[in-house]
Amino acid sequence: MSRPFVPSPNVASIKESATIAVSQRAKALRAVGRAIIDLGAGEPDFDTPAFIRDATKQALDDGATRYTAVDGILPLREAIAADATRRRAGRDAPVTAGEVVVSTGSKQALHNATFSLFGPGDEVLLPVPSWVSYFEMVGLARANAIEVPGDPARGLKVTPALLERYATPRTRGLMLNSPSNPTGAVYDADELRAIVDLAAARGWWLVSDEIYARITYSMAEAPSVFDVASHRENVVCINGVAKAYAMTGFRIGWAVAPRAVAQTMTALQSHTTSNAATESQYAALAALTRTTEADAAVRDMVGEFKARRDAALGILTAIPGLDLVKPDGAFYLYFRAPGGDGTAYATRLLEDEGIAVVPGAAFGTPDWVRVSYAAARADVEDAMHRIVRSWSA
Repeated sequence: MSRPFVPSPNVASIKESATIAVSQRAKALRAVGRAIIDLGAGEPDFDTPAFIRDATKQALDDGATRYTAVDGILPLREAIAADATRRRAGRDAPVTAGEVVVSTGSKQALHNATFSLFGPGDEVLLPVPSWVSYFEMVGLARANAIEVPGDPARGLKVTPALLERYATPRTRGLMLNSPSNPTGAVYDADELRAIVDLAAARGWWLVSDEIYARITYSMAEAPSVFDVASHRENVVCINGVAKAYAMTGFRIGWAVAPRAVAQTMTALQSHTTSNAATESQYAALAALTRTTEADAAVRDMVGEFKARRDAALGILTAIPGLDLVKPDGAFYLYFRAPGGDGTAYATRLLEDEGIAVVPGAAFGTPDWVRVSYAAARADVEDAMHRIVRSWSA
């Protein structure tokens, strides 16, 4: 007689990704004939630029089908290190390839960092709303996620004063995301510098998730911790190619970290996935080094995202008193749900209006919802009109 499955304590409390769950429900409704506008996904709806696809094909033709070093091919790590060094502007020694770990997406890079830096009894400050996986990653490391509510007057961003209010002697680190998923808010250089300085003064690790850095609307790129930090001994910077270059399926992300941390992350990765897909690494190398083509592709995509954002905001002005974060980056709208129950409202939108959005409970703010405008402009505009219609229903 077989025994019922009992999950290991390692994963007993883990929750399914809410964003993936929404996408699956939308697909299930489509499968039975419902017309669904899926605004739940965190994925650009653009084709990967042709020059990157061509570079991938060329890499395969050239035999890029074998294992690489666990931390990635040297030319890619050198390109990442060179960009980090440029941002440091001579403030410390150049970043080297030995301080870069290429992983299977920025999600794995974040997990590697969290698992390497934090452990039982540690507290990790998470500004909320926060991306859904941060909570689970901290839990998998057997550390404790401490939610720090963002200031509504500042686009739900946190300040040093808010972080200190929730810190204790057990605080070991902080995870920050700018531009933010789910709000689209961007920390400007002064705001970011103040948080970086606090982390340095308190001896906290700062894990900075900058995956949306190139998707911004009032600047070419969002400020990086490397732009403002006086030193980088306590900083781990996460990025990747998924969002800026519409390369989500290539699964390439990376961490830039102090050498000892990078070595630990590489050792961890050697026992989980080993190297990221070889041909994808060469595709990422093309995205980072063929800058003229890459910059043009990014500009076109961001221009369209901005047009969608502006159109959506224009339609939503029909809702009096709507509590909404105006996004200056990423491709999300975040607003407080009518009645203060984001889960109930998201369910109603899906079932009654055919619009898939993500309830804010997934991000630590249950009275809000996240709407992605990574969809055709006509669909985005149609969905916004339905949201307006639903408000008084």
